[in-house]
Amino acid sequence: MEVDLLAQRFEENRSRLRAVAQRMLGSTAEAEDAVQDTWLRLSRADVEGIDNLPGWLTTTLGRVCLDRLRTRTTRPEQPWDTAGPEAAPADVDPVDPEREAVLTESVGRALLVVLDTLAPTERFVFVLHDMFAVSFEEIAAVVERSPAAVRQIATRARRRVQQGGDVRETDPARQRRVVEAFLAASREGRFDDLVNLLDPHVVMRADPVAAGLGSVAETRGSAAIAGFFNGRAQGALPAYVDGMPGAVVEVGGGRRLALSFIVTDRIIGIEVVADPAQLASLDLAIGAPESR
Repeated sequence: MEVDLLAQRFEENRSRLRAVAQRMLGSTAEAEDAVQDTWLRLSRADVEGIDNLPGWLTTTLGRVCLDRLRTRTTRPEQPWDTAGPEAAPADVDPVDPEREAVLTESVGRALLVVLDTLAPTERFVFVLHDMFAVSFEEIAAVVERSPAAVRQIATRARRRVQQGGDVRETDPARQRRVVEAFLAASREGRFDDLVNLLDPHVVMRADPVAAGLGSVAETRGSAAIAGFFNGRAQGALPAYVDGMPGAVVEVGGGRRLALSFIVTDRIIGIEVVADPAQLASLDLAIGAPESR
C-alpha cells in the first residue's frame, strides 16, 4: 500500500482512535501521543497482511495505552484534570485548549474519574469492549488471557464503574431502555426503529453454536443487523447478562441462548452466546432487578 494511501486510511480512523485513547489515558495530550505512536507502528508494519485495518489500529493503540497505564505504577503521573502543559509530538498539531475542553466534556468528567479507579487491565478491557465493541477474543490476545478470563475482568470492571456514581455513558437504566426499545421493535417488525437504535458501525458476533442455529459469526452495519432482527425476538426475555442489559431465549424450560448489548449513545455491539458451557458460566438475571 502506498504511503499516501496508508496515511489517508489512518486519518479516516484518527478521530475514533483519539476517542479510544482519551478514555484509556484520561489526557488529551497523552492520547495524541499514543495515536501518533500507533501511526509509527503502522508505517513499519506489513500492511499487506492486515485484513481489518480499523481493528488492527484499535488493538495496536490499545497495546500502546496499556503499556502507558502500566508504567504509571512505577512512574508518577499527574492526575488527568490537574496536569500542566505537555510538549506535543513534533509531527502532530499542538493540543488546542478548546478541543481539549470539548473532548473532556464528550467523555464526561465523572466517567474519567471512575475509570481512574480501575487497574490498567480492567480499564483496558472495559474501554475496548464496553465502549468500542472490541471482541473478547481480540482483547485476550493483547492481555494474554483466555476469552473467558477477559469476560470476567469486564464484568468486574463494569460493576465497579456502575457503582462509581451517575456516569452518563454507562448509565445502566438508560442502556436498559435502549435495549428494551430494540427488543420491542424487533418483535413488532419496526425496521426503521431498529436501524435508528443501532450505531451505523454496529457489530454482532455469535459463537459457533449460535451460528449453527441460524446466526452469522460476525455481522456488521445497522441495516444488516436490523434486517436480521426484524420480526424476531418473540421469545426473548429481558435480562442482565454479566451485568449488561440483554435478553435470554428459553426453550422447553431451558436457556437456549443469551444476547448482551453494548450501548453508548446507541447499540454498538451485540454478542450472542448459545454454547451450553458458556451459557452456564454467564451471570444471567431475568428481568430488571433493582439491585443491578
